[in-house]
This record gives sequence, C-alpha cells and structure tokens, in this order.
Amino acid sequence: MPLRLDAAAADFEARFQAYLDTGRDDSERVDAAVAEIIARVAAEGDDALLDYTKRFDRLELSAAGLRVRPEEIAAAVEACPFDLMAAIDFAATRIEAFHRRQLPDGYSYEDGVGNRLGLRWTAVAGAGLYVPGGLAAYPSSVLMNAIPGKVAGVGRLVMMVPSPDGKLAPAVLAAAQRAGVDEIYRVGGAQAIAALAYGTETIRPVDIIVGPGNAYVAAAKRMVFGRVGIDSIAGPSEILVVSDAASDPAWIAIDLLSQAEHDPVARSVLITDDAGFADKVAAEVERALETLPRAAIAGASWRDHGAIITVPDFDAAVPVIDRIAPEHLELAMTDPHALAARVRNAGAIFLGRHSPEAVGDYVAGPNHVLPTSGAARYASGLGVLDFMKRTTLIDCSPAGIAAIGPSAVTLAEAEGLGAHARSVAVRLDKN
Repeated sequence: MPLRLDAAAADFEARFQAYLDTGRDDSERVDAAVAEIIARVAAEGDDALLDYTKRFDRLELSAAGLRVRPEEIAAAVEACPFDLMAAIDFAATRIEAFHRRQLPDGYSYEDGVGNRLGLRWTAVAGAGLYVPGGLAAYPSSVLMNAIPGKVAGVGRLVMMVPSPDGKLAPAVLAAAQRAGVDEIYRVGGAQAIAALAYGTETIRPVDIIVGPGNAYVAAAKRMVFGRVGIDSIAGPSEILVVSDAASDPAWIAIDLLSQAEHDPVARSVLITDDAGFADKVAAEVERALETLPRAAIAGASWRDHGAIITVPDFDAAVPVIDRIAPEHLELAMTDPHALAARVRNAGAIFLGRHSPEAVGDYVAGPNHVLPTSGAARYASGLGVLDFMKRTTLIDCSPAGIAAIGPSAVTLAEAEGLGAHARSVAVRLDKN
C-alpha cells in the first residue's frame, strides 16, 4: 500500500522527510562498470563498440553496420500504420511551434561613452540524442529531444538507439526522420554515450548529449560531462496530483498510474484536502491495476513509492509541493491558476481537470524531458536554449577605453595582476 500522510499530524515532518530521502537511484553500483566502458571506447573506438554491441545486444556487426542506412529508415516509415504516422506528424508540428517561441534574440547597444556592447546566440555544431530502443518504442522521446535542437539550428543531430537482437522499432526511426535527425547508430548503453563524447573511427563526437536512459546511461552522462555538455541526469519518473473532491476519483487514479507504469521506482503522489476522496482514489487505483497491461510495474511503483498526503487546506499544500519539486504537477481543482501562481518548484504544471500529464508526454507542445528527483528546484525542462550558447561582444573605441580604462587599471592593480593593468594602461597612454 502507498504511504499515507496527514500534514496536520505531529509526526508529519519526520515521516515526510523520510519519504523524500528514500533512495530510488542505483547509479553508484554501476559507476565502476561504466568507467571501464568509457575508457575502453575512448581508447579502442569502433572495436569496443562492436564488442559491447555483441555482448549486450546480442548483435554482431561490422563497423559499416553501426549506422542505420537510409533504406532501412525508409522501410521503417513504410511499415508504420497511417494513423501512427499522422500522430507523429501532428505531435512534431505542435512541439516545433512551441519551441520556436523559445528562440532568443541577441542585442547590441552603445554604453554612452563610445563603446558598443552586445550578445549573440549560436547553436552548438553537433548534438547527440540517446533514445531507448529494442522492443520499447518511444517515438515521442525522439521528437522531444531532436526538435528543440533542430529549431535551435544545430547542424548535426546524431541519434543513438540500441537494437537488441537486431530489432529497431519502426516508429522510432520514423520519428527521427520527421524530426530531422541526420545520423542514426544502432548503439546503446554507456558505450553510446562514450562514443558521442570521444568519437570513434565511424562516429564523430558531438558537443552536447541529451536524452533519457537507464542507470548506466545516466552514470555515463555524468562521467563525460565537461568534455561535452549534457541536458541533465534523469532519475525515475514522478507525478504529483493535487486534487479537490470535485474531481472524478477514477481520473485521478489513472493519472497517478500514468507515471507509475514507467518504472517500479517511479513516484506517484496525491495531495488532497479530503480524506474520503483520498480513499476513493486509492480504491480506483486498485481497480485500474486489474486491467492495466503494465500492472506489475505500476503496482510495484504505487505500493513501494506512492504516497497520499492529506492537507487541512490547499494553502498548506504549497510548501509540500515545493519540497517535492515534482517533475510533473497536476492541479485538478476548481481554481488551479491561483495555486499554480504560488508554486515555485515544478518541471511542468498541468492546470485543471482536463489537462492530464499524459497529454504533455505527446502532443501538447512543451517538452516532456523534465527535471526529476527534486531538480526542479534549480533546473528546467529541455528546450531550445540547451542547444545554444551565448557569446558576448565588446567593441571599445579610443574614447570609450579612455572613459572606462582607468577603473580597470585600478581594479587590476588591487588584485595584483600587473599585466592586466598594463594591458589597459598602454592603450590609455596612446589616447
């Protein structure tokens, strides 16, 4: 059974903190294995990739076979049902429209003493996208990771997708084509991350790596950060639903399970001000688990990591929400906007009873790659800016350097940096 907490109880703080501290990340136990994989790929290149692909994916390839050929992609598109292709295109169009609004503007201005200062944005040259593969088909993950990069202007999008026993989901390849992915390689796991960071004879390195993966992929991204950029270290999925008693308990129950079915260590939490409604939702969860295809996974998640928190009123819910800092926050209530305005920490907020988290996973438009495990306290979801970088511009005129230079000399001398001071001073002497 999920944990039941009452925010008005004397022991709430201790029990709530213990719940937040419950570990759901097993990356530490895989670090040694991942470090060995990265070192070997960096040293041996394609040979290491081919060996790991044979060992982990039971697929024997030559170096030429690492890349998915254009005719394979075309065949995959042909194999997808018409309605699925239409849904992929529909989702891609909406995701692109939302992310185009994120494109930043540079600026340039004169400071009043003759210097021109500015800032410009440029996309990284190459981005690597990691996508789970094999029998798991996540075309939505392809769209969410690739389209912001394409909108940003990344020149080369490289997708890594494992193919256990040689199987690649047609929908994943079709989504990659629709999103404008330039290169696709049938490589997965930590070795894929290493190849993107260090490059091999077949795969050129990239500048940033994005996309979800298992504990090995997460550990590898952590280890290569610095050599390349990364989007985040993704943890297990999570959803927090705040609901009043006017909601349909069956709707709320299936919303909770929409994330629980991802992973046995996913976290689903309900906050409500009505204990009777909480009981109804809990009963509906058990009823839904009788028919869900992934009931074993969802049931384990709900039993071991789920929680129902009763609050005296929704004012008391705000600090609880901010401490959880959920990946997904649903506000299924009469006036969700008023509560949303007070929430500081959430990856994405779904407002009202007709905005289930699942619509955000596919077709709403905002990105579904979001901060997990409390990272919404300081991080945001994946977006166009993750694929771009700022460069500042400084253009000093003779009069401008004369106006601001003396203060620079004073500061440099105070810091004991003589060359800094002289570098400015020599230009002042010539004015």
